[in-house]
Order: sequence, then structure tokens, then C-alpha cells
Amino acid sequence: MINKAQSAMEHKKPFGKRFHPKAQSAMEYLMTYGWAILVIAVVLGVLYSLGIFNPLNFAPKAQPGSCQVFRPNGPGTTYDLNLAGTCSGELPVYTAVFNGQSHVTIPDSQAIRESTNMTYSMWINLRQSGTPWLFGKIDCPVTNGWYIYTDSAHGFAPTFVVYNGGTRYEWDSGYPIVQNNYYDIAITFDSGTAKLYLDGTPVSWSSQPSGSITIGTGTTPPMWLGSYMCGGYGFMGIVSNVQLYDSSLSQNQIYALYLEGIGGAPISLQSLSGWWPLNGNANDYSGNNDNGASANIVYTGAWQGEYKQP
Repeated sequence: MINKAQSAMEHKKPFGKRFHPKAQSAMEYLMTYGWAILVIAVVLGVLYSLGIFNPLNFAPKAQPGSCQVFRPNGPGTTYDLNLAGTCSGELPVYTAVFNGQSHVTIPDSQAIRESTNMTYSMWINLRQSGTPWLFGKIDCPVTNGWYIYTDSAHGFAPTFVVYNGGTRYEWDSGYPIVQNNYYDIAITFDSGTAKLYLDGTPVSWSSQPSGSITIGTGTTPPMWLGSYMCGGYGFMGIVSNVQLYDSSLSQNQIYALYLEGIGGAPISLQSLSGWWPLNGNANDYSGNNDNGASANIVYTGAWQGEYKQP
């Protein structure tokens, strides 16, 4: 005779292993499509990290030379100037990639032979920590001239150097920049007082104790971008929209220039000496025709990843 308790337990066993049909169907669905959903999620994450969904990728792009300064009275003149073309701040198609052995050489001319008052502006993205030359015009051996570099001893802080009659004067911003980020660097120089700006904000300014410093005139070296003309010190990263003025722009003007973004046009045409957007070439679009010659530079259209419009 079968024990009643045993019979009850045997009766319950099959019931305990039974699955509800709907739950079983859901589990089968997850097992079938779960891996596909996971793969799609991973692919979307990779595409996002590459900037595929960055709205800047779909913004209108400025072709090389689409905006330039028109000087109706010829290079070097400073009246009746105006911008020609599409100059409403469109992003450039290309930026210039420097690999440590790259440079742009800009032949000497009266327009870029600066002294006493000047402004330099450019957008950069430091890709690798290497020797940090950015921009300058100096004779070799060094006696007179100027240059801008990012000081590797101080976290790649933008630094401005002047040589006058063999004497060195240096202004170090002390403000480190971060690799793979875009920055607008601007430096104004006015009779010995230098101000350094990052993204339109002043980070350092000082006067040298000797008073007025005039960068030695009469020297005729070329201007170099991305490498030190006296040897080595190549920049590794992206450079775009280099502008040179023969006046010291105001803080408000520097900030307005920053707000225009990486595709911004010059803000003071009368004092503009040179403009090299580096949008596919090293031509000067200031109307002064001081075109540069590129060496070992790659002009890339895949540059927007880390850039954020101000």
C-alpha cells in the first residue's frame, strides 16, 4: 500500500518543474536575440566614441579658400578692405596634422616683419607629448625674433619668447593644456607687455622690467609653423586658423575671435598681416599673398572628434 504522504509528494514533483508558457517564451526570446542586442549596443558605443553622432559632422563645411580678405588696392594696403566669399564661421573641411617633422615655411615679407605691437591666434590640439614648437620668426644663430611654444616642463603651458639683440625675454602662461583637446591660443604683445589667452580668457600677462622691447627689425628669416627653424622641436598635433596682426587686439576682441570658433574669420582687417586657415593648404588668405610651403603635413577631414563649438 502506498503511503498517502508519499503519494502526495510524487503528485507535487512534476508540478514544481513546470514553467508557465509565457515565461518560457520570454526566456527563449532573450536567448535568441540577446546576443544580437548586445552586439548592436557595442557597435553603437564604438560609433559614438568615434564622433559619428557628433552634430558637427553634419554641419556645413567651408571649402579651401571659400572665405578670404579682398584688398582692392593690392597687398600691404589697409583701406577699403572687406571679406569675400562665405565668411559666417563654417567649420573647415580640413585641418593640418603635424607629426613632429612637419612644418610650414612662410617666406619673409614686410607684412610679417613685426615689431613692438602684434597679436597671434591659432587653434591647436596636442596629440602627443613631444617637442613643442608652434609658431615663430627668428634668425639663426638666435639674435632677434619671437616664437610661441608649449612648455613641456610645465604641462605644455603656452609660452611666448622674444629675442632682442641676443637677450631672451619669456612669458610663461603657467596654464597646462590637455592632450586631445582643442584650444584657441592667442598672444598679444604691446611694447614689452605680453598677454596670453586660452579660449578667449587671459591666463597670464606681465611687462618685462626693461620696459619697451622692440623685436629686432631688419632681419629677414622666414616664419615657421610647427617646427623650430634653427633645428628640431617639432609639434605633434593639429593646427588650424593661424592669424597674425600688427596690433595688440583688446581682450574683448580676443574673446570675440574665440567665440567665432575654429572656422572664424579675422576680426580686425585693417591690422591683419597674415591668415593661414590651413584648410587643405598653407595659402595666405589675408590678401597679402604670403603663401606658405608645406612639408610632411597631412590635411585631414576627420578632425571633429574632440572639438566643441564655443
